[in-house]
Amino acid sequence: MMQPKLKFLDSYLTVWIFLAMAVGIVLGYLLPVSTWMDAFTWGTTNMLLAVGLIVMMYPPLAKVDYSLLPLAVKDKKAISLSLLLNWIIGPVLMFLLAILLLRDEPDYMIGLILIGLARCIAMVIVWNDLARGNREYAALLVALNSVFQVFTYSFLVWLFINVLPAKLGLAAFDVQVSVAEVTQSVLVYLGIPFLAGFLSRYFLIKRRGEMWYTRKFIPKISPWTLYALLFTIVLMFSLKGDKIVELPMDVLKVAAPLVIYFTCMFFLSFFIGKYVGLPYDKNTSIAFTATGNNFELAIAVAIAVFGIHSPQAFVGVIGPLVEVPVLILLVRASLWLKNRYYR
Repeated sequence: MMQPKLKFLDSYLTVWIFLAMAVGIVLGYLLPVSTWMDAFTWGTTNMLLAVGLIVMMYPPLAKVDYSLLPLAVKDKKAISLSLLLNWIIGPVLMFLLAILLLRDEPDYMIGLILIGLARCIAMVIVWNDLARGNREYAALLVALNSVFQVFTYSFLVWLFINVLPAKLGLAAFDVQVSVAEVTQSVLVYLGIPFLAGFLSRYFLIKRRGEMWYTRKFIPKISPWTLYALLFTIVLMFSLKGDKIVELPMDVLKVAAPLVIYFTCMFFLSFFIGKYVGLPYDKNTSIAFTATGNNFELAIAVAIAVFGIHSPQAFVGVIGPLVEVPVLILLVRASLWLKNRYYR
């Protein structure tokens, strides 16, 4: 059986993000982008950006097979481990890293926490396939995470940003996030594509069949996420041309905790799964689901709540820039661990 390979667009995602940053900066210097953006702004919402963010979220949610959810109750040990890793250990670990490494940069700290609370629903399928995990099981976990995010993201933002820092004596930062604004953002930027993805799957499979949906429709819309992400990055950096000198050091500030997070989450998840006796294919699916994050949602919420110019939104953009090369290395680590512990 041939080892699956990362598609061309996905394998060079880091390159595309750097190019989008460069294009945005150049456009910001040469053209009156801010004036043009104002023409498409209604209240506090920029319509161009809103459309881009919704389109960015739609393909991964259209891929989710929600009919798999009833199967979750049949494997209580594995599902319990996945929920523990995704919704308790992952957010807490990212929170601690943000507090420890970015406490002098409260805006970046908040951006990192937003990422930690957004669980992976898109690229995990890619990493899982490359590491020879169980595709059906990964799809089940993605469906579970998608539903959990719709109903819990706003509450978790309130808990980890408005409550816990004060409880830990960090209230001097005076960081507060409006739960109403986060909820509105989740309903718009996650709720709309969630509903559209669910309805697309239901009606198109009913009309054209599951094989057509999986082999024709999904591959056609999948690149939309990358195109919309790059479009968003170009807009953001076209408004940040004056900060270009500061960016390299800021990228490193954000990248360091992300690298630590990805590495710790993967190995912690993998060895816990091995300890409780999970087979390799399920263990790998759980490990990569726990390791990855939904950067699209974090970017959407950061922009909607803090603005496109905000440091919080900048942190969201750095996320996939770091995730791709690190997760590729973790795929290699997973295959090595398979040979080492699952002979």
